[in-house]
Amino acid sequence: MENKTEWWKQTSIYQIYPWSFQDSNGDGIGDLKGILNRLDEIQELGVETIWFSPFYLSPGEDFGYDIADYTKIDPRFGTMEDCDRLIKEIHKRKMKVVLDMVMNHTSDKHPWFLESKSSPSNPKRKFYIWKKGSKKPPNNWISMVGKSGWNYDRATDEYYYSNFLSFQPDLNYRNPKVKQTMFGVLDFWLKKGVDGFRLDIFNSIYKDESFRDNPLSLRFFPTPDNHDEAFFQKKQYNLNLPESFSFAKDVRKHVSKYKHKPFLIGEVSGSDQVLKSFLGENADGLNLVFQFELIHFQFNAKFFKNLLLKNETIFPKPFTPTYVLGNHDQRRYIDRLGGDKRKAKLLVCFQFMARGVPIIYYGEEIGRKEGRISNFKGKDPIAKMNRFVPLFLSNLIGIYINRDNCRLPMLWDDSKNAGFTNGTSWLPVGTFQKEDTVAQQKRDKDSLWNQYRSMFQIRKEWQAVREGSLEVIETNVMDVLCFERKYKETILHVYLNFGNQLQKLPLTNKTNLIYAFGGSKLRESFLELPSLSGMILRMTESKSLRK
Repeated sequence: MENKTEWWKQTSIYQIYPWSFQDSNGDGIGDLKGILNRLDEIQELGVETIWFSPFYLSPGEDFGYDIADYTKIDPRFGTMEDCDRLIKEIHKRKMKVVLDMVMNHTSDKHPWFLESKSSPSNPKRKFYIWKKGSKKPPNNWISMVGKSGWNYDRATDEYYYSNFLSFQPDLNYRNPKVKQTMFGVLDFWLKKGVDGFRLDIFNSIYKDESFRDNPLSLRFFPTPDNHDEAFFQKKQYNLNLPESFSFAKDVRKHVSKYKHKPFLIGEVSGSDQVLKSFLGENADGLNLVFQFELIHFQFNAKFFKNLLLKNETIFPKPFTPTYVLGNHDQRRYIDRLGGDKRKAKLLVCFQFMARGVPIIYYGEEIGRKEGRISNFKGKDPIAKMNRFVPLFLSNLIGIYINRDNCRLPMLWDDSKNAGFTNGTSWLPVGTFQKEDTVAQQKRDKDSLWNQYRSMFQIRKEWQAVREGSLEVIETNVMDVLCFERKYKETILHVYLNFGNQLQKLPLTNKTNLIYAFGGSKLRESFLELPSLSGMILRMTESKSLRK
């Protein structure tokens, strides 16, 4: 069992999508030197840990998540020397480095797969999942993108399996050599000083050894609390197998050998019990898993209160929840708020002040908006599969099809291409105003960027936020959420008014104001919380509200 001071429990994570962060050579694609050039600004924001989406050698059919070599840098992004320098410079600034690691599958252009595909007798054949199908797929397994996961190879008259896109064949972890090889990949990067890994679709690692058919289901669309039952199928035999839970412990044990205490965060889906299984019953599995309920928020105090209560019940210490508003696969949260940055500030305060690890997607700190690229024109392979589905319809049914729209370039300033590139951007920058940029928001003390910066600073300053307990405090006001963070003798209270009315809440003891936004004010004997405002106070006693 780990002690309470483990660094990864107290950190915050900032995701960079390299394609879209900063271009340094004018080719229109972000790169490692571009990121290096922005490190001081990342540090100024207050970022503690940077998670990089893949920059390994790749054909780029799924923009880096189809890997052709795990230990080479794709020339689009630079060289291994650039990568080594990036890691060094991040550490020099007292920040941590997390790499995306796609253990589930490779590109079909990876040398391992090319060998595997060449002949049923090739030694690499068993690196992947091959099965005879007698002119039809071996079973009914549906992939995570809604089509059969089986792909027919005419040359060898067999099918290979892919649980995501067809050009991403799944590795066969029932072959010990695959596990040994992939652990070697982890070692390669850990020896370079990488501080951890984000594990892509980790719940897909193992499949049923007997290849049994999945049960049928009446559900077509996945829901926030049920990702494993979709497309009229319950994915009982190709997702979330017990072997994957055990494998999480194996990976944790392997990386724990390193003195710099690397950590693992898994992209998994399923019920809370499934998520907890990946963490291990004794917190000896993955260190963290992504919890995506916040992505599907309802903008009211009751939703956020219930989320806190649920996480404190199901994921108490030593488990650590995560709070995620977006990523490279999800519609940007500011668009779900209609672009209202006042509402965004409440979400940010909640995300940073709750007990857990906040995970921020690049551009969220400035309220970077969605693109409006149609599926027909999309570069995203999922958009290409659904090119004739109108954008408004995909938004209406709640299925995010064109991920290009959340991957648009960063808005640095109001120069050409928002300072992202002096060439032709790989995705359009889109329309924006001067006040949407980092440069302008840094100058505006009331901007969203400065709200994020303040939240980063508060987390660093207050031990009660980084590792204190959490208790929801009843206010008897439906629109106001209040919760307490406590560490030893330090007690902080967070107040958030999600409603449309001014609320006045009485106090019974002395307090010190730590942070206020949205026009909230601390009076002598009460709090004044206008609509869409919030406040963080240091209390001298646990209970501050009059009953």
